[in-house]
Amino acid sequence: VQLQASGGGLVQTGDSLKLSCAASGRAFGTMAWFRQAPGKEREFVAAYRFGDRKTYYVDSVKGRFTISRDNAKNTVYLQMNSLRREDTAVYYCAASTGGVIMSSYGLEQSYSYWGQGTLVTVSS
Repeated sequence: VQLQASGGGLVQTGDSLKLSCAASGRAFGTMAWFRQAPGKEREFVAAYRFGDRKTYYVDSVKGRFTISRDNAKNTVYLQMNSLRREDTAVYYCAASTGGVIMSSYGLEQSYSYWGQGTLVTVSS
């Protein structure tokens, strides 16, 4: 099982960036993005539950970030628009074999599989 995250980089405030997470090895029911800013704990960003196509976002990214899925490529994306300096972090993709319930989608322990991080740096 492998989750391969990519797409990070250095951008300026207000720019857009699209992260990708390619999954292989088994089928998943929910995939998510977390991030960890320098000196802070890892936090939930967004999740996509495949069965009913439900999406969930942390309040700070609602309206700016969009999580989506390409079924054929078994890849989940995180489109990030109107980036802010506080979005600077290492972004991790995570996956669960089942559909994560609404009360648990933001918990790290809900996801058994993790990819390596991809660094997003937003400068002013």
